Amino acid sequence: MKYSNGQEVRLGDKVKLGDDSGGVVVFSIDTDEYAPDYPKAQWDYLKRGVMVNFPKFGLIHYEEAEEDLELIARATSK
Repeated sequence: MKYSNGQEVRLGDKVKLGDDSGGVVVFSIDTDEYAPDYPKAQWDYLKRGVMVNFPKFGLIHYEEAEEDLELIARATSK
């Protein structure tokens, strides 16, 4: 999945949706990346897309990015 600016959505990206700028991508089925607290076996039934955890909105699954979903920062490499 890609943001509206064309960049690929990746695990750990910090994102903004509306007035909630604390979102974090917790897994991407499309790139086969999963945070430890979100194991693949538990979520791959969704088949495609990404999951974002927002402090205000909670978990939101996207198959396609909304225009309002903005990348703030990439995750730091380990």
